[in-house]
Amino acid sequence: MEHSNTDQLVKTLQWLWMFVFILLVGGIISWISHLIYAAWWLGDVPSASIGISLVAMPIFVVLLSVVLYVFWGLAVRGRGQ
Repeated sequence: MEHSNTDQLVKTLQWLWMFVFILLVGGIISWISHLIYAAWWLGDVPSASIGISLVAMPIFVVLLSVVLYVFWGLAVRGRGQ
């Protein structure tokens, strides 16, 4: 079965979206890690920064995992159908 240019464009945009999403989540996690380091270096009370990061970082990791799982199921494994 031949793929049209539209199908190829959709696949390219899906992969681009996943790449950008991975960069976004990686940037957020590194930014939160930097904030923790800055709070520690400045001698700030670590309870707020550590408390926020203990909630925020796993949420973004779980969100990334769910999106990757759905993307893998739709884009990669769905090709045979």
